[in-house]
Amino acid sequence: MRIFVVLMLIAIIASLGSALVFIYRDQGPDKTRAVKALSFRVGLSFGLFLLLMAAHWLGWIVERL
Repeated sequence: MRIFVVLMLIAIIASLGSALVFIYRDQGPDKTRAVKALSFRVGLSFGLFLLLMAAHWLGWIVERL
């Protein structure tokens, strides 16, 4: 579970970085690649949030003191 969460966080950061590159490289009013990359990042973040909520509810994540 921990490895999957770290991989998802890396994918979220990579998507954010690619959107930054698209913003600087794409000139003009049509910047759809940046919008798609940011939308993908939001989807990944929301999916990770739902996965963590479900994992906690199912008992896959245990609190350690």
